[in-house]
Amino acid sequence: MNKYQLTGEYECKLDAKGRLRLPTSLIRQFGFTGILELAINRGFEKHLMMYPKTVWEGKTKIFNQLNIYNSKERQAMRYFYRGASMLHMDSADRILLPGNLIDYAGLKKDVILFAYHEQIEIWDKVKYFDMLNDEPESFSEIADGIFGTLAQGGGEPQSDIADE
Repeated sequence: MNKYQLTGEYECKLDAKGRLRLPTSLIRQFGFTGILELAINRGFEKHLMMYPKTVWEGKTKIFNQLNIYNSKERQAMRYFYRGASMLHMDSADRILLPGNLIDYAGLKKDVILFAYHEQIEIWDKVKYFDMLNDEPESFSEIADGIFGTLAQGGGEPQSDIADE
C-alpha cells in the first residue's frame, strides 16, 4: 500500500453540477501523474472523507473483518459504507461529488478541503469555521492527555499499521 502524508487546508468552489476542482498543490502530494482515483464516504461529523484508492482499500479490509451477525459491528459497517463512492479526477482536475453526499454534508458553493495523514475532509466553509470556533482553548492539554505518557518514556507515537 502507498503511504501518503497529505497536508493542507484549501478553499475551493463547488460548481452547480457538484464538481470540485482539486488544488494543484494537493494533487502533487499524491506523487504520481495520470488518473487519480479516490474514494469518498460520510465523515464522523457532517462532512465528507476522501481517500486515495489504495488507502480506501486498506480501510475496507479492516471493516470487512467485522462480524455482520454482531449488531454494533453491522451498524459500523453500514455507516462506513453508506454513500461510499469511487471518484475519478477528470482532465480539468475536477471530481464529481455524489448528490446524496453533498446533501448529507450540507455543502454549498464554498468548501474547505482539510488534508491530513492519508485523507481529506471536505467541509462546507461555514460549518468548517464553526467547528474551528468550537475547538478547545488549549490544544496543549489535549496533547498532554494523549501523548504525555509517551514523552515520559522517551517514545514517539507508533502506528498500528506496519509499513508494506
